[in-house]
Amino acid sequence: MAKEELSAWLRVAGAAVCVLCGTATLAQMQARAQTEPGASVSATVRVQVHAGKPIGVYTPIWNYFGADEPNYLYAPNGKKLLGELAALSPAPVYYRPHNLLTTGDGDGSLKWGSTNVYTERPDGTPVYDFVITDRIFDALVAAHVRPLVEIGFMPEALSAHPEPYRHSFPKGDIFTGWSYPPKDEAAWAKWSTLVAAYAAHLKQRYGGQTATWLWEVWNEPDISYWHGTAVEYDRLYDLTAAAVRRVLPEAKIGGPEATGVSDHSEPFLRQFLEHCAHGTNAATGEMGAPLDFISYHPKGHPTFVDGHVVMSVGTQLRAVERGMKVIASYPEWRNTPIILGESDPEGCGACLNAQNGYRNGPLYGASVTEATMRTYELARKYGLTVQGAVTWAFEFEDQPAFASLRALATDGIDKPVLNAFRLMGKLGGQWLATESDGALPLDQVVAQSVTGAADVNAVATRNGNEVDVLVWNYHDADVAVPDAQVQMDVDGLRGARVLESEFRVDATHSNAYRVWQQLGSLAQPNAEQLKQLQKAGQLEETVSGRRVAVKGGKAQIEVVIPRQGVVLIRLQER
Repeated sequence: MAKEELSAWLRVAGAAVCVLCGTATLAQMQARAQTEPGASVSATVRVQVHAGKPIGVYTPIWNYFGADEPNYLYAPNGKKLLGELAALSPAPVYYRPHNLLTTGDGDGSLKWGSTNVYTERPDGTPVYDFVITDRIFDALVAAHVRPLVEIGFMPEALSAHPEPYRHSFPKGDIFTGWSYPPKDEAAWAKWSTLVAAYAAHLKQRYGGQTATWLWEVWNEPDISYWHGTAVEYDRLYDLTAAAVRRVLPEAKIGGPEATGVSDHSEPFLRQFLEHCAHGTNAATGEMGAPLDFISYHPKGHPTFVDGHVVMSVGTQLRAVERGMKVIASYPEWRNTPIILGESDPEGCGACLNAQNGYRNGPLYGASVTEATMRTYELARKYGLTVQGAVTWAFEFEDQPAFASLRALATDGIDKPVLNAFRLMGKLGGQWLATESDGALPLDQVVAQSVTGAADVNAVATRNGNEVDVLVWNYHDADVAVPDAQVQMDVDGLRGARVLESEFRVDATHSNAYRVWQQLGSLAQPNAEQLKQLQKAGQLEETVSGRRVAVKGGKAQIEVVIPRQGVVLIRLQER
């Protein structure tokens, strides 16, 4: 959660690259024409895909997810959604849960979860109980989803300020007893022993699978998620990393999952990187600490203006860039992978405000697509590797359907955003050189967001005899405008016969929210209506196996893309 978002929800609570080259002529024409957010131009956007020009290996970064509420993972709808995430693409999906060591009975609620792993007898003797945590990891492993194991938060018996412990979001302060450091030296030692026991249990239960997992220490220790000092966090990191490595010597461990990256959080991130490079390790006494990936949280900042949502993908991307600049300034760390541990349009997935109404419709997926593909560009700009960008969204239990919570599904019904991930999941193989004269320059999007001309953009990959082109029409302002007319010219095709398929996510396709509204915004759909909604939540194929005329390895395809629409065009060479 970015610092600027923290105050907002507290009030409620009480690598591989794509080539995106904008052509000045069309961009200038759009800028002149779009004096209002809803304006558009009739000029055709031209996309050029060079199917014979691979420019690097495509590696997905969108395949990371997470949420505050770990106990929902083993609810029936949670298990269903985990299976859907695993099926998004051949690449492994990672899941990052909060509250894995939090004391409680396993009852989940907004921004809360617990496992009761650690309690103490009256004489202070530790008691370990892995029953609830086993349900969490069993659900992940059964779905073939890899854990990004976040070691946190502080068990009640070890906390320096244990009362009150469980919060009641959105009422009162959520940063209760779980957010404090160990209470004394004995508690610090018990924490270290607990982490080692936890890792040992997971290794014993899941065996060699743990070698593919990722491990990290805490969450957002630069704000009130950690009621200790930066030095105390560094100590926590050292002791936790050492405890995990004692059990799993090859474990990949990282941090600090700082908010990001602002004037407030940058000093914290820098001191942590300095500590890991040159500081005295609290566990070993030696210099430095293991750091296999560096994590921080870029967030956007949507607003509600004149009756509609206005996103701010530029705010999110500026945080991405600022973190990259920090990391690139350290020779020791510029080759270390980055995981954007929470990369989202805003900071509070469980908050209900007018500006969060984007979450149910296609704008959410279009925003994620824009931010993800621009993140690839930023990584190329700074010569860094982004390993993953975590979407902080899953599903909520015991909440109204389509309640505008940041989620991938609601009551077992997939939201349009999940279909945007399904589209990205169809990319694979090698990036292809791709240009769009409707694409805005990267620096403009980062500095100004997408507030004038829309960003009508494209990326493409080749995987054997399959060429996949992802095209999107994004704007911050969620207003109705005429569709974008796109002419796609593809060269370098190898097959004499090419078949085209198209998959869409927009206001009228792959959009269960629209169908739910048409059914009367039902609080309790019956069995037949639920079946209809679940079908509407799947990715819609709008063209299947259509023959494309090819001459000299070239083909031309015309496609219409609504605002906030995302389309994947698959060309299969025969």
